[in-house]
Amino acid sequence: MYLNKKGAAYLYAAFFLLFAMIIAISIGTVSIPVEDVIKIIINPIIPGDLLTHVDPMYVNIVQNIRLPRVILAGLVGASLSIAGAAFQGLLRNPLADPYTLGVSSGASVGAVITLFFHVTIPFIGNFTLPLLSILFSFITIFFVLIFAKKMDPTMRVETIILTGIIFSSFLSAFISLMIALTGDELRQIIGWLLGSVSMRGWVYIKIILPFFIIGTGLLLIQGKELNALAFGEERAQHLGVNVQTRKILILLAGSILTGAAVAVSGTIGFVGLVIPHLVRILVGPDHKHLLGLSMIIGSGFLILTDLAARTIISPTELPIGVITALIGAPIFALILINRRNGRNKKNA
Repeated sequence: MYLNKKGAAYLYAAFFLLFAMIIAISIGTVSIPVEDVIKIIINPIIPGDLLTHVDPMYVNIVQNIRLPRVILAGLVGASLSIAGAAFQGLLRNPLADPYTLGVSSGASVGAVITLFFHVTIPFIGNFTLPLLSILFSFITIFFVLIFAKKMDPTMRVETIILTGIIFSSFLSAFISLMIALTGDELRQIIGWLLGSVSMRGWVYIKIILPFFIIGTGLLLIQGKELNALAFGEERAQHLGVNVQTRKILILLAGSILTGAAVAVSGTIGFVGLVIPHLVRILVGPDHKHLLGLSMIIGSGFLILTDLAARTIISPTELPIGVITALIGAPIFALILINRRNGRNKKNA
């Protein structure tokens, strides 16, 4: 059957994600044959017992350690990637992502306060952490927009980006101050802030999943509107887009995804910045496909990054945020150089 370019892109992305999941589950301190990994994963779905000849130790490792870790990494990668793609489309700027806009730093402040003061909202329990992270991330983007409006009534994209970076720096300094003042009590939070999906288990998947569904659901239906906004707000308004409502929805959805991701994994940079660029190179700027493909490829990317973090200097485990920065920064630099060279050729 003939597949068009977009259909083929979805197929390749799905294979990439599946490959990343199986490899990440298979490789580790104890290597598990790929065949056994597949049997363990599909056993609950396929009638009959496929685990008759599978080592029980492998079953325990896959079901209780590696599978939840891989799924959590995939959800975090997907959340950050689709949020980054949406923010870049909304602000029409390649530098926009949850981190440059201060959303991630706001979510980190909410998470650190929750963890340090052991805050628990009655009747919510484990969902206190992501809810407060999301609340702080949305408050941060709200103040970023207000401050940008005060600085520049026209709210140019460059002003919003600059304001986001200022807020991000301020909030990061606030977190560092808290750590410095409290000493040993926040050492575990320092490790958490560097980013990790280690030893989180199924509980953390249950925490992030409802927010992931809500956030991605809100963004995936904004494809046409983001395409219209790419031509500017006035043009989008003429095309029938309710610009203010769509802005709020996209910022809210991005804040939900970023806040939930930060709550379960800490701060992991460059995923929301680089992955949408790579997908845009592959399939073009159409947000109807860019959002979904960014989500799938970002998921696979973070799964493989987490695999690298725990195997490069095994048994010591590196923070996943360090690996994403080491990979993401050079890739992003190359993308910017190529974009500049492309503009120079057009102007020549």
